Amino acid sequence: MAKERILVVDDEADIRELVEYNLAKEGYKVACAANGEEALKKARAGVPDLMVLDLMLPGVDGLEVCRTLKGDPKTQRIPIVMLTAKGEESDIVAGLELGAADYVTKPFSPRVLVARVRAVLRRGAAKPLDESAAITAGGLAIHPGRHEVLVKSKAVDLTATEFRILHFLARRPGWVFTRYQIVDAARGEDAAVTDRSVDVHIVSLRRKLGPSGGKIETVRGVGYRFKDE
Repeated sequence: MAKERILVVDDEADIRELVEYNLAKEGYKVACAANGEEALKKARAGVPDLMVLDLMLPGVDGLEVCRTLKGDPKTQRIPIVMLTAKGEESDIVAGLELGAADYVTKPFSPRVLVARVRAVLRRGAAKPLDESAAITAGGLAIHPGRHEVLVKSKAVDLTATEFRILHFLARRPGWVFTRYQIVDAARGEDAAVTDRSVDVHIVSLRRKLGPSGGKIETVRGVGYRFKDE
């Protein structure tokens, strides 16, 4: 059974209880906080393995909690799964850019939330990323050292920017990245990348990768992710 400690932060008691019940049923050790101030106090007193954080909190809101935690060396490595209301795309983008690992929109399925929590914890427990390591996913192979991409053993001709975008996404399958994060990762001396041009590069990537192009998923209103098998 799981032993990780999770801090659930939401000002609605029924949601706190629902999340706590479902996580505890999976074996996680769960603590709760009803507001941002309490969340920060508990996180500093005993750093949890993950935080489920509602963005719409009274007083210190979820984005400020996220910003504060990520700015403190003691708490900056806490993975955060955000809870957001539907339509709060700007808040989702802001949270991801502050360092949140994932998000779930309300109303949500407890099973989906537990699955997201499990996936984030699994990624956090993985070995540190090796920037030079080859990545394989189904029939797709990415070789950073050779700057080579193969689909079913056949080489695919990508531009330098397309390669950087694909490699950046594929290194962290399941993670959602905003266009601005992709811009930062893909920017090079050979080309100027903007948030608008990211979409053009993604379309080109999908076309060149053929059936494997479906591994690059659009997250509506937010950005893109590489499909987690």
